[in-house]
Amino acid sequence: MTVSRYAAKPWLDLLDEAQRGPVDPADSLVHALRRSAAKAPERAFLAYFDGRLTYREVDELSDSVAGHLAARGLERGDRVAVLLQNSPHFVLAVLGAWKAGLTVVPVNPMYKSGEVAHVLRDGEVAALVCADRAWESYLRETAADSPVRVVLTACELDFQTRGDARVLTFERLPQASDADDLTAVARAGHPAPADRDPAASDTALISYTSGTSGAPKGATNTHANIMYNAERQSTGLPLPEGPVYYALAPLFHITGMVCQLGACLNSAGTLVLTYRFEAGLVLEAFAEHRPHYTVGPSTAFMALAAHPDVTRDHFSSFVHISSGGAPLPPALVEKFRAGFGPYIRNGYGLTECSAPCASVPPHREAPVDPASGTLAVGVPGPDTVVRIVDDRGEEVPFGEQGEIVVRGPQVVPGYWRRPDATAETFPDGELRTGDIGFMDERGWLYVVDRKKDMINASGFKVWPREVEDVLYTHPAVREAAVVGVPDGYRGETVKAYISLRPGADTDPDALAVYCRERLAAYKYPRQVEILADLPKTASGKILRRELRSRAHDSQ
Repeated sequence: MTVSRYAAKPWLDLLDEAQRGPVDPADSLVHALRRSAAKAPERAFLAYFDGRLTYREVDELSDSVAGHLAARGLERGDRVAVLLQNSPHFVLAVLGAWKAGLTVVPVNPMYKSGEVAHVLRDGEVAALVCADRAWESYLRETAADSPVRVVLTACELDFQTRGDARVLTFERLPQASDADDLTAVARAGHPAPADRDPAASDTALISYTSGTSGAPKGATNTHANIMYNAERQSTGLPLPEGPVYYALAPLFHITGMVCQLGACLNSAGTLVLTYRFEAGLVLEAFAEHRPHYTVGPSTAFMALAAHPDVTRDHFSSFVHISSGGAPLPPALVEKFRAGFGPYIRNGYGLTECSAPCASVPPHREAPVDPASGTLAVGVPGPDTVVRIVDDRGEEVPFGEQGEIVVRGPQVVPGYWRRPDATAETFPDGELRTGDIGFMDERGWLYVVDRKKDMINASGFKVWPREVEDVLYTHPAVREAAVVGVPDGYRGETVKAYISLRPGADTDPDALAVYCRERLAAYKYPRQVEILADLPKTASGKILRRELRSRAHDSQ
């Protein structure tokens, strides 16, 4: 029997004692909340503009949400979709759902009606928590053709009085007669239902992702998956007692959920929320709250560094800054350090491994591969084995490229009600990521490319077929093919190649607008090129690889 070269875990020598220490995720973030509330009941857990909610208050408010959901007939294991930006409402909804023994389905609030409808139907979602504006504008109609039977709406003007017009650009609406008010429910004082606390093995999240192939499907993150990475984040970083986390990543994304909300909660810290990203507002929040930690895509740091009001002092409180979700250019790391002081540490993970499976340790700096100029994404943790395999699943030597596969306590059991996709992506419980990379002999992991056609735009996954399907609904489009092309800001952006029907007349800008009206903002093509004909095989299949080469050659 051949002994795995990767099972020897050469990366252990790169970790310090705290990072190598044992982690036993025996419970859930619900239990972590109660521990933190007992330890520091009057410490601010959530800071939202000028509003503060303590650990005691969040524990009580989320109890009331849980009691309401149970009283409305939701049973253990039922699904609750949450479509909200970074506000206290998101946290109360998630914790309340978990206290009621429910499974949370976090949904990107940028999704359009058709995208939300797929999640509601596929996840057999029983309850929906969303912004009041979204309910009135399109979600009421979307939910009507779904299993949803309980709706709670939120006005994100609650829990603060500052009303920053840069992001809180809306007004309070009258409460809908066919929905409950989340804030009122939280303040009603309902007791949490008895005997509903989640077990470590229960499904905490169904996180919809395009994964390594096909249409969006739900990764089943267990409470143990989330707790493991949350504990690794909070115990492996040298943060002070009661650390302050700034939520740069959206909480609906697995990175924000685990590395911000989960890690903060598990360390009895304070989580600073500012609804959504706006560079000037973020910098002001840094100056006001003096955070110790944040994590976000490289695009966010590019935007912050380019803001006219940015200074070194904005970043002077940070002990650790992480980046993940999108490629981190080495030049950005050095430019940021030279200009503002902090060294941004890379990380690598997927929804299917509950955020990170590799990261740059706090006392290390990531090497750059001299051949390709690629910055290492980090090293695995002590309980994780990352291997590089060829197309047959055989390990390749250190330094050789192949598919990245991951085994560890953060890897999800599979996809929601998709045994076929689970068997393909998780053979014997090991995650086949679909990413191409290599590992050096010391254990540093490098990500080079994607195995398939997935597009990674600012950390969000885009499947070309989704965009093509929308393009094909345009009356002028004859053929459509979508590829990812390099982009200095987003890492990769979406480009569409189109041929038109005979006699049809449209232009690239009109096609981009057409897609933007029907897709989430990160999915629509920023570039559109119209050709007389698209290249095809003899059997008529459009050759994406030729279009990708054409796009790269034109950069």
